Amino acid sequence: MNEQVRGVTTVAEMAPAVAARPDGRPAEEPQAEEPRAGGHHAEGHGPPHEVRARSDTRARIQQVALELFAEQGYDKTSLREIAERLDVTKAALYYHFKSKEDIVRSLVEDYFGQIDALIAWAKTQPRTPETRDEILSRYVQIVADGSDVFRMLHHNQAALNSLSSAKQRGDLFRERMTGLIDALTEPQASLRERLRAAMTLGGVSVGWMVFVDHVEDRSELGAAVLGIASDIAKGISED
Repeated sequence: MNEQVRGVTTVAEMAPAVAARPDGRPAEEPQAEEPRAGGHHAEGHGPPHEVRARSDTRARIQQVALELFAEQGYDKTSLREIAERLDVTKAALYYHFKSKEDIVRSLVEDYFGQIDALIAWAKTQPRTPETRDEILSRYVQIVADGSDVFRMLHHNQAALNSLSSAKQRGDLFRERMTGLIDALTEPQASLRERLRAAMTLGGVSVGWMVFVDHVEDRSELGAAVLGIASDIAKGISED
């Protein structure tokens, strides 16, 4: 158990990422032909069906890369192998990602994007116990959806910590956690209240990662993690 906790702590410091699709599965829609050099639309632009096809392809690349990184390690995986498993050309892969580091960076950025969206939503809501519970519910889902990425980051610590993008990852993660702490507490919250909020969020990550491989029903684990986190968070307004 102690070894598991140490592993989870390391993952938290590395800013856990989540797969591009909320359900963690590769897209099932047919892959559209990638635009040719000199005639393609910028990412996120063009006819809706083309934008959607590019987004689906990007998600498939992320998922397959994640699988290979977990199976044989980040260092031992090449872009060629990723392209072969996807059954696409390296040129098609390069359209979305120029390197393996780009793929890892995109996974982290997608995670940050989900946290940013949650914080933005929370700012529009009244500061009530119901809002607090909904924030925690959405955060539990983000953590749950990122299980495969957590594992990959943990198993490839040495290689990933050497990447240039890793230098800013910790600071960016702390910024997001500060935003979530602000969302869970009142503007003039005491140190104890903010600390309770921080430990609530940290407990969600640790609780999920320690037990996810030891339960048959992940939904049951998610409900238990959320219930305990909500109980802890109730004390925020009482400190």
